[in-house]
Amino acid sequence: MRRRGSTELGHALVSFFQEHLPEQRGLSQHSIRSYRDALVLWLQFIAKTTKRGVESLELSDFTVAQAERFLTHLEKDRGNGISTRNARLAAIHTFARYLSTRYPERLGQFQEILAIPFKRGVRSAPIEYLESKDVEALLGRIDRRTIAGQRDYALFSVMCNTGARVQEVVGLRVADLRLDPPEQARLHGKGNKIRLCPLWPKTAKHLRTLIDRRSWGTLTDQTRLYSRTAGAVS
Repeated sequence: MRRRGSTELGHALVSFFQEHLPEQRGLSQHSIRSYRDALVLWLQFIAKTTKRGVESLELSDFTVAQAERFLTHLEKDRGNGISTRNARLAAIHTFARYLSTRYPERLGQFQEILAIPFKRGVRSAPIEYLESKDVEALLGRIDRRTIAGQRDYALFSVMCNTGARVQEVVGLRVADLRLDPPEQARLHGKGNKIRLCPLWPKTAKHLRTLIDRRSWGTLTDQTRLYSRTAGAVS
């Protein structure tokens, strides 16, 4: 039996994730995973509706009709909200735009997908900042009697202090901290951008206590400050 080679869609997906997103757009692995999750859901949906395997899907399956049915499926069957629906659509738009540059003969097909609008929803007024009493209430809910609680307290202190994104704090290393005056943290953001944020003396004290209480192994400058698991600090 003759083996089936990779489809054009397969080749496009590989180059999209291995070259376009990380190299040309400079996206972080966290952002790339978000695109991956969205497109995996869509591919699975198309495979189910066409009663074919994901590996046999073609560019011709990447249609506006399928995209619209998929978005409806997200809201009605999966119970996703408008923001999640729009995030999935943004990933589809990005991939369709990329395909337009690789397969200009199918430009009309991809333009129809790009014309799918984002859905507007009722939004409450955004919270621009937390008052000091709100920060104290948030931190006060953390049980600091455990190692995990001490870690979480320090983590949220840094977030409230600097306004850092979750991914920036999760990736924070001991080498990124200056805990003597002037106290500061070096945060690695989207696109590998680095910014220095001052730390309150109280936040620096919590971080110093957290680091000093490590009782295992040898602490090196490259050690991550926070574990991704709910266990101990690593």
